[in-house]
Amino acid sequence: MEKKVKCGSEAFSGPMLQILDRLQAFGEFDIVHFGDKVILEEPIERWPVCDCLIAFYSTGYPLNKAEAYAALRKPFLVNELGQQHLLHDRRAVYERLERFGIAVPKYALVNREYPNQELDYFVEEEDFVEVHGNRFWKPFVEKPVHGDDHSIMIYYPSSAGGDEGVVPKDLPAVGNRSSEFHPEVRRVRREGSYIYEEFMPTGGTDVKVYTVGPEYAHAEARKSPVVDGVVMRNPDGKEVRYPVLLTPMEKEMAREVCIAFRQAVCGFDLLRCEGRSYVCDVNGWSFVKNSYKYYDDAACVLRKMFLDAKAPHLSSTIPPNLPWKVNEPVQPSEGLTRQGSGIIGTFGQSEELRCVIAIIRHGDRTPKQKVKLKVTEEKLLNLMLKYNGGRPRAETKLKSAVQLQDLLDATRILVPRTRPGRESDSEAEDVEHAEKLRQVKAVLEESFSISLLELNFVFPVLISFLWKVQLKPLKWVKVAKDNGEGEEERPVEALMILKYGGVLTHAGRKQAEELGRYFRNNMYPGEGTGLLRLHSTYRHDLKIYSSDEGRVQMSAAAFAKGLLDLEGQLTPILVSLVSKDSSMLDGLENASTKIEEAKARLNEIITSGTKTVHNNGQPEKPWMVDGAGVPPNAPELLPELVKLTKKVTEQVRLLAKDEIEELAKTSPYDLIPPYDQAKALGKTNIDVDRIAAGLPCGSEGFLLMFARWRKLERDLYNERKERFDIKQIPDVYDSCKYDLLHNAHLNLKGLDELFKVAQLLADGVIPNEYGINPWQKLKIGSKIARRLLGKILIDLRNTREEALSVAELKSNQDNNSAVQNNGKEDTDYHSKSQSKVCKRKNTRATCANTAVLYIRISYPFLDECSSLLQPGRISSREASLVSDNALERLCRTKELDYMSYIVLRLFEDTEVALEDPKRFRIEMTFSRGADLSPLEGNDSEAASLHQEHTLPIMGPERLQEVGSHLTLEMMEKMIRPFAMPAEDFPPPTIPQGFSGYFSKSAAVLERLVNLWPFNKHKNTNSDS
Repeated sequence: MEKKVKCGSEAFSGPMLQILDRLQAFGEFDIVHFGDKVILEEPIERWPVCDCLIAFYSTGYPLNKAEAYAALRKPFLVNELGQQHLLHDRRAVYERLERFGIAVPKYALVNREYPNQELDYFVEEEDFVEVHGNRFWKPFVEKPVHGDDHSIMIYYPSSAGGDEGVVPKDLPAVGNRSSEFHPEVRRVRREGSYIYEEFMPTGGTDVKVYTVGPEYAHAEARKSPVVDGVVMRNPDGKEVRYPVLLTPMEKEMAREVCIAFRQAVCGFDLLRCEGRSYVCDVNGWSFVKNSYKYYDDAACVLRKMFLDAKAPHLSSTIPPNLPWKVNEPVQPSEGLTRQGSGIIGTFGQSEELRCVIAIIRHGDRTPKQKVKLKVTEEKLLNLMLKYNGGRPRAETKLKSAVQLQDLLDATRILVPRTRPGRESDSEAEDVEHAEKLRQVKAVLEESFSISLLELNFVFPVLISFLWKVQLKPLKWVKVAKDNGEGEEERPVEALMILKYGGVLTHAGRKQAEELGRYFRNNMYPGEGTGLLRLHSTYRHDLKIYSSDEGRVQMSAAAFAKGLLDLEGQLTPILVSLVSKDSSMLDGLENASTKIEEAKARLNEIITSGTKTVHNNGQPEKPWMVDGAGVPPNAPELLPELVKLTKKVTEQVRLLAKDEIEELAKTSPYDLIPPYDQAKALGKTNIDVDRIAAGLPCGSEGFLLMFARWRKLERDLYNERKERFDIKQIPDVYDSCKYDLLHNAHLNLKGLDELFKVAQLLADGVIPNEYGINPWQKLKIGSKIARRLLGKILIDLRNTREEALSVAELKSNQDNNSAVQNNGKEDTDYHSKSQSKVCKRKNTRATCANTAVLYIRISYPFLDECSSLLQPGRISSREASLVSDNALERLCRTKELDYMSYIVLRLFEDTEVALEDPKRFRIEMTFSRGADLSPLEGNDSEAASLHQEHTLPIMGPERLQEVGSHLTLEMMEKMIRPFAMPAEDFPPPTIPQGFSGYFSKSAAVLERLVNLWPFNKHKNTNSDS
């Protein structure tokens, strides 16, 4: 087939050329540019003949001439030409939107036949205008009716400081400015016709939506220039845009806009306000800029349109390898995630994947740290009062950049001084106090940089990631008030707690991003090049939840970047796509008593070496004893652990000695050159310069590294009481593993020996901290994960009910198909799309092979998350969610390391009766994460990755035997006793201003009939 595409001046833009190049790479099309000379000077009879035509209006374009050509040659039109006239009149645009039931802002028309015409239906007062009795209070928007006039004004009330007009976002930007305040503007314009509409607060963001056909919509947001008139740009000068997930209702709106104006490639503006969405402008032909993912998608969608319209005998299936990517270099992090037994493979021929739920742990992080010290210094006590409203007994939390700067200023003054009431630093308590203050100062100085002050303004969520400081009053005294009238309380001592560390490393980001790519390419069968167009197509509904911890949120953002093949920095992705929900594992307090009992018993087992066997005899399974996994020689290992910890700590002290001496010479206000931790959050590679200089990797200096090891040494063994604290064993193991991976270049002697001892003990402590036997694990785990388990069941039920609703609707439509198809089939592409009833027997032509409706990526994942599988671990005689072989593997799994995950996939067998429980089955897999030892010497791939300070993520493993059938009904029955009932759930946690967004209307369900493949393998022979 010869394919010639007519392109005007816009066709030569960067995005258009990117898409045309990709179309040509398929080898199925010839691309022909008509050129300005042909379009403007030649008669239409001499224009090239083509099968498919891309034509769109721009200034000077002869649209009427193009319409005559289309009528003569009858090519397939991507964007119909007659409807493009509507786009030049905002009145016609709003009228058509309303005709198709698409929500628009409240508006009114003021039509003038000549400039300054007085109209009896138009009234202007100081703070409102009234049109035909409809009153619009300031702020309101004034738009010229002509679509090419971008001089849009916003009028503000006098309560905002006087009437102001703003030329906002639609004005072409000059430099970084695209709008400007005009305080001298007092009255609305009267020289023409205008639309007045209600101003909608959108939180300072604009949403741009770009369709490519009715079933694809790409959305992105930007900071609205209305806020300050300034366009945010990245270092390359490009406008900063953030990815946006459209809700099901917004995807329906995108489809309706595409159909209403009969423009397959169409851009429009979306306003999100108070839980609803509105279309406020339709631009017609528009492409996304600077997004290679979008160019790939657009080329694939347009290819399908062209082949369906003009060459239906050719397959429009997306090839596994896109032709323009064949010679692309392999991404350097590929291979970080390994294949496993649990995902790759075929499933039932009549089965469709309906839902994927993943619970994932965060990526590699720095060790978590905490500094506690009692403070009596007046500067620190006054700082506490400053930020707690002057309440002497109230706790204060310092999180913002300004608050932390105040704390840093105070510690700089106090570090060289002694504590009040003491003569010197000679006493051990004073030395320790001064050392801790010095540590607080070092933490703030090494992590704080001026860029964070700006960051706090734009993305305040990041500041709370990095540090948390609490000041808790401990003692108070009565003092006379300053005015002499009575007494008041004043704090004289407070407890300062500084929490830092636990920050996602460059390796953690790389792990999360690569795991997202692995999911895209392997978790969703039948999607061509992986999970193509996940967040943009009609069939997909993605939700990503995270706890409120920084490392977890950034892991979720990195995973989303890999999963959705996004570009750019993590912060915009985090803000746009990740919903913070810290309540998923909020049952820790309910289980605190049981946890303390378990830890007390575990301490007894480790220090005494005794274990308890239940059932008065040999255990049925190895995990039936209390403290399974604790090494039998644990009492002998503990002193060795202490000795080796001291050896490593002393070496780090010597490395930090020069840094400490250098600090002693500096003025309290001399600032250590800051290490920009906000910038470090975006890194995916090791800091070569720091390593070459012999410094620790990441943001940690020797002083903080020494403080970390010194605290471990002190807390692990109390020499005065001659008592071991087994709760410190996981922390020692964590620090060893971190330094072996990230600081191997420091050559700390004995660190590898310490790691081996710590690992032996940690393999016994970590699996038993939240229950020392299966029964206790189940009780504690179900309390902690009760809400999460309930949420999983709700998602699975909702997916099942939606699938059944669509299947019933499809069945009803099939019964009426004879009546609906008694006329000739409409060959017009847009008419087919507009139909609310599926008119094609071969539904495979309308969609990809697999419908993925829900994906829940949850990151509130603790080490004890194996509790989710506990209902299958009690006894091999009981019914189990997992197979016996899987139980054995779970028993041998000592640790769920970074990026470990559990995945549930829900399949629907479309050939099984609707009422049969076997119609829906669950497949469960899990991965141990990056659990290889950094000392691993027999794995060449791991050794290579070790050079990049990271470890490979183990592939998924099956939790059921091949061919087994765990029905959704069976899983519900087993999980329900441990899950929060649906009726106990509060209203869904939805981003502010988005209430009611995530429901599906009847129209959405009708569209799913066309988009979901039914019996896709039945008619293979006839299809071919």
